[in-house]
Amino acid sequence: MEIFILGFFAIGYLVLAGADIGVGMALPYLGRSGGERREVIAAIAPFFLGNEVWLVATAGVLAGLFPKLEGELLHGNYTVVVTLLLAWVVRDMGLWLRGRVPGPRWAAFWDGAIVAGSWGLALSWGTLLSHVLIGLQGPVALLPALVLAALFLTHGLSFASLRLRGSLRERAAVLAGGAGQAGTYALTAAALVAVGVLAGLRLPLEPGTSGPLLVPVVLTLIPFLVAAQAWVWWTFRHRVSGPSYL
Repeated sequence: MEIFILGFFAIGYLVLAGADIGVGMALPYLGRSGGERREVIAAIAPFFLGNEVWLVATAGVLAGLFPKLEGELLHGNYTVVVTLLLAWVVRDMGLWLRGRVPGPRWAAFWDGAIVAGSWGLALSWGTLLSHVLIGLQGPVALLPALVLAALFLTHGLSFASLRLRGSLRERAAVLAGGAGQAGTYALTAAALVAVGVLAGLRLPLEPGTSGPLLVPVVLTLIPFLVAAQAWVWWTFRHRVSGPSYL
């Protein structure tokens, strides 16, 4: 049961947050002006904080149910984990701060932070997962990291094609085309699920001793998390019609 809980949260994060990471990576391509970039950001604005809850939950499950694995992952990938956290902070700072002060220079600076942080997140996750899946470290791990980053980018473009309208939707749908947007999103989501499952099969998943105490608590909270996520998706199910939120 502990393994199921860890996989549930980790794979949920890859699929859900992979979409907003990919949109951030593609921001310069999707948004050619300040107004267009605001509209693109509005496509992920209602979701990214809720998506990050899945990462926090994954970290909590690792610390509480798999303390040995947590120590091994952090000790063996300290630089990658620190880079990932810094990219996370930079990306979120960009999302929150770009609209706080009027002026194109201010917005352009934080747009750059969104793009840099999103690419940093994708490459950091790619490096970490390439180490887990293939055992690669150092510069040689960059190639599989780039492959996973491309998967995040494609996932984000397919998500944006489902959320945007007009010329922005057409740009986002360049890899899907026409009515294939939902199919592309499902395909990239399935690929991310496969990556998560393969990583899990390669990890030494040895639960700690706190399972009997923590597992019932986590299982009780999961339905509330899923219900909250479903409510957010239902509330913001319509395509974005203009620069809003944030």
